[in-house]
Amino acid sequence: MALINISKLVTIDRFFAEQEALYPEATGEFTNLLHDLILSIRILALEVRRAGINDILGLSGLKNSTGDSVRRLDEYANEVICRAMSPCGKLCVMVSEEADSIIPIPKRYTKGKYVLIFDPLDGSTNIDVGITIGTTFSLFKRLDTSHTDDGTVEDVLQPGYKQVAAGYVLYGSSTIFVLTTGTGVNVFTYDPTIGEFILTFEKLTIPKRGSQYSCNESYYFQWSPELRQYLDYLKKSYLKKKQPYVLRYVATAVADIHRLLHYGGIYMYPPTENNPNGKIRLLYEANPLAFIIEQAGGRATDGKQRLMDIVPKSIHQCTPFFVGSVEDVIEAETFMRREHEYQKELNKK
Repeated sequence: MALINISKLVTIDRFFAEQEALYPEATGEFTNLLHDLILSIRILALEVRRAGINDILGLSGLKNSTGDSVRRLDEYANEVICRAMSPCGKLCVMVSEEADSIIPIPKRYTKGKYVLIFDPLDGSTNIDVGITIGTTFSLFKRLDTSHTDDGTVEDVLQPGYKQVAAGYVLYGSSTIFVLTTGTGVNVFTYDPTIGEFILTFEKLTIPKRGSQYSCNESYYFQWSPELRQYLDYLKKSYLKKKQPYVLRYVATAVADIHRLLHYGGIYMYPPTENNPNGKIRLLYEANPLAFIIEQAGGRATDGKQRLMDIVPKSIHQCTPFFVGSVEDVIEAETFMRREHEYQKELNKK
């Protein structure tokens, strides 16, 4: 696969300018908001690369809102994004995985019409060993864009289909910024020599079917019988799927999703006996990743319904998570409804 699939050199600033020119009514407010967010990403990319020598590895001794151990780099990433975005004048409220409740914009700053929801560092368990980690984010408009006061929980608890933008950042061998504003998925790679994000994939699309699956298979015996049958099926040669699927799992959702966008397949974080509602957080993990997958031509569900149709009831709500190539996700759903040919054959035995 080519590392770049466009014929011209386009920086992210030029890309934003060209996109803004397509909308004569645009005020530049949304573009400026994204520029502020990219500033925080540049800072984080620098610190992640120096994490082993700048003394910000290891646990902080705290637990976050969902009970996960907080690492010092988690805290740092959360602080960088909050400090970069609070004064921008475009936001009315924020939500972070690292905060128990909504994050108000300080009174001294102007309140805007956008809501920012983010996970400052996805894949925290990989931080201390230098494996790829990431950031996910989602942008909504507040319920009443004419308001200039503080945002509310109601402004945050909107279904994913109302997102105006979503994206993720990979901090790995390269720093990669993936963005959708509802008109396809574009991929930018950071060039540290010139300090710019360069457009490397334009209108990226996911294959309709892949040959890889991603999940934490250690939970196999906590999954439903139907899901266990699906996993068994993936490992066999059968019907349209002539070859067994290959397991690829990093345990950083954005890394697994990024590979999926290029090669196709399915990523799963199903419900278990201990976590019947799943563990992926709906607002700042599932929704932005689902938006990106759908904009790339894929499918994102909780196993029964479209993820972005779910109306959240709390800011740290969890959900089962099945995303990827259209044909793969539909097939998984068929298994969960007990309607697949493979299951019918098993029942005959």
